[in-house]
Amino acid sequence: MNNENNISSGRCQCGDISFTFDKSKIISTHHCHCKDCQRATGSGKATILFIAKKYVDLKGKLKFYESKGSSGSHVRRGFCPNCGSGILSYAKEFSRIFYIKAGVLDDSSWIKVDSNFFTKSASDWSKPDKSIKCFEGNPSLLSGLKTIIKSLK
Repeated sequence: MNNENNISSGRCQCGDISFTFDKSKIISTHHCHCKDCQRATGSGKATILFIAKKYVDLKGKLKFYESKGSSGSHVRRGFCPNCGSGILSYAKEFSRIFYIKAGVLDDSSWIKVDSNFFTKSASDWSKPDKSIKCFEGNPSLLSGLKTIIKSLK
């Protein structure tokens, strides 16, 4: 069912970039504590929503920065070229899945985080939530395959 109550929106700080998506299409949500996410956010973690690219209606043109992730994948981080707000990222090798940054949502009160990634690199001042599943690094290949399969539906 695609009704107005299921639509979520977000934007950058200056408003040049905006997007919408159907909340029911979110595959999963995670806190990532990897050093790259810490540097990209300037905080202890990034909270990211996994969703198939085809379900995101993006307005505006992102600028991308690419780096090699710890698992060898090439992570492309998209941000507003005007204000610098980080909007989303994706692994170049799995470009069908966007990782939307929860902090740019207009309303994030509905989010339920499923797990923590890269807990081994979490800082003492930003400890992982132990009440949810924790992975010392990236989740298993099997978990990644499940995410890709869900994106095809």
